[in-house]
Amino acid sequence: MIWPYGLHLPAGPGVSRGVDVTWAASVGTWDRGTADEEGPAMRESSQDVTVVALLADPDAPTEIAQRMARTLPARLADKSGQGRRFDVEVVSEPFTSGTEDPPTLMRRIMDRGSAENWDIVVALTDLPLHAHGRRLAVNLNHEHGLALLSLPSLGGLRLPVRARRAVEEAVLRLAAPRTTGAEGPPRSQPRPGPFVHRLAPVHPGPPGEKETDDLRYVVSGPRGYLRVLVGMVRANRPWRLVPGLSKALAAALATGAVATVNSTVWSLAASLSTPRLVIATVGSVALMIGWLIVDAELWHRPPESSPEARQRARLYNASTVVTVGIGVLVCYVGLMVINWLWALFILNDQLFASVTRTPLHADEYVTLSWFVASVATVGGALGSGLESDDAIRAAAYSKREQERRRMLQDHDDPPSK
Repeated sequence: MIWPYGLHLPAGPGVSRGVDVTWAASVGTWDRGTADEEGPAMRESSQDVTVVALLADPDAPTEIAQRMARTLPARLADKSGQGRRFDVEVVSEPFTSGTEDPPTLMRRIMDRGSAENWDIVVALTDLPLHAHGRRLAVNLNHEHGLALLSLPSLGGLRLPVRARRAVEEAVLRLAAPRTTGAEGPPRSQPRPGPFVHRLAPVHPGPPGEKETDDLRYVVSGPRGYLRVLVGMVRANRPWRLVPGLSKALAAALATGAVATVNSTVWSLAASLSTPRLVIATVGSVALMIGWLIVDAELWHRPPESSPEARQRARLYNASTVVTVGIGVLVCYVGLMVINWLWALFILNDQLFASVTRTPLHADEYVTLSWFVASVATVGGALGSGLESDDAIRAAAYSKREQERRRMLQDHDDPPSK
């Protein structure tokens, strides 16, 4: 599906920036040659219109592209400063299906753009991209007006804003007049903004090499690694793991309800110190994380033994551990709150004091619910075995990551006879 947003702002005072999206889209079609009484004049001015396509993977990249497309034409027109106007179209399709090789993706984008009346194509994906051991952020091809943006390289905080800035700078760079120097790729004006300066530029090589881009921006160093990791975790949306583990949560809630009314648990909770409670929390959460990863086969094994493949595998596995860990911690906190409310409702002060020889105060409620949450998490780990592997993967990964893992699994499985 295609969503056009062509916010054309005519020159002159009194122009309202709050342009209605539906009206703007119709003007964008009119400027490009729709028959009308003033058609010739509008077609003459359409030479100053740059058509930008945001080619986005489904799910999160499409949502981000649709959001930025509402304001992107006006922002590009303001920043270009050349009286140029922009049409922005959002195209949602899985252009990364079956591959995560940047040159292959750039060729797909090139073929897709050549089939349409687009001046610039910016592709957005939530897959982390690598080339020659580098974590890629943006790939640019000035000759064909192409850009490939890997959203995880932008981190996990304020992702829509960072993605919009990266797209703006990529479009302005591709749309600007080019001058070819004696060496290196064509250089565009205006120069990249401060956001792109945070990334490290890399020139793939002389034009004789078979490259699909002429400029790359990469993230490097420990800080870049953490940025990509956080971006991958955000793309996985770990909070979706909570409703995705319905059977495990049911087992955990049942375990917690029974443990809360057990006098032995009361005595244990009253005798435990804070360090022991912390150890119980860490142990139960680690058990739950490990069980989910092993039982659902979430651990990534590289299909080849190259250093780059091992580097990618470490990044994928780290994102899996963090994603599952956040989901389990959210479940743990939820169990603790539910157990605390259940204890407030069910416990009797005199009975509790007669068993534990400790008055039932606020501290005792917190300690008991804390300990019961650890016990219930272990019960939830056992209950997670009732969940299907596909359900756990769907809850733990983004759609792009699920497709990538299915592709690797199909590649590793021997053909049936």
